[in-house]
Amino acid sequence: MSQPSLPVAPLLPLADGNSIPQLGYGLYKVPPTDAARLSLDAIALGYRHLDTAAFYGNEREVGEAVRAAPVPREELFVTSKVWKDDNGYDETLRAFDDSMARLGLESLDLYLIHWPVPSTDRYVETWRALVSLQQEGRVRSIGVANFHPHHLERIVGETGAAPVVNQVELHPWLPQSQLRAFDAAHGICTEAWSPLARGRVLGTPLLDELAAKHGRTPAQIVLRWHVQLGNAVIPKASSATRIRENLDVFGFALDARDLAAIATLETGERTGRDPDDD
Repeated sequence: MSQPSLPVAPLLPLADGNSIPQLGYGLYKVPPTDAARLSLDAIALGYRHLDTAAFYGNEREVGEAVRAAPVPREELFVTSKVWKDDNGYDETLRAFDDSMARLGLESLDLYLIHWPVPSTDRYVETWRALVSLQQEGRVRSIGVANFHPHHLERIVGETGAAPVVNQVELHPWLPQSQLRAFDAAHGICTEAWSPLARGRVLGTPLLDELAAKHGRTPAQIVLRWHVQLGNAVIPKASSATRIRENLDVFGFALDARDLAAIATLETGERTGRDPDDD
């Protein structure tokens, strides 16, 4: 990269004693043909957190980037996820082996249940498999994605083990206030996917006004909002310019009036499905 790197994102502590970079590079819908190059661009610019999944089809390329990066492996944080078709105890163990083979890494920093899929009633057994993988030292931290509080209560109640991360759709239209409060009360880090509502929230006049006020882009305003809420956040980008822009959110702050204004954008609209509908 010709551009200098930005400051590395702060680390958020996890309840298991590990930590997660607050802002990472999300690889959902990043084609395999681009994933290694863009991951390396992100690392060169200062990212230390790469978020992939079996479903994304780019684990192999993410692993290539991690191995090729001019950064020690211990400084990088890699997340992957078990896809909903592999929910179940034995199925999850096999899916983890497959993911690790594609990644080509000796260890994984965070492994998540991608969706609970309550209709199949297998997410508790999937969680038991993740607990086993962590106990065996095969993954450092374990968590979930797209879990409502009642899903979380069930896995903790039946296994005695709590996830350290809950990755959910979260943006100004869907700020997930109650879920974030539940997570915080139970020592769970809330992580935002679709942090910009797949870009759709960026057409909001209020965000244009705040961007002009701070000399930033609307995307940077929203990502700074996430940071100040205390979320981990994983924006996706398809160019080095946008990857850089997304990380450059630690040199300014929103004031109380800005935050109150963004709170008025809540509509409850989702860009993805409700986890209870799956």
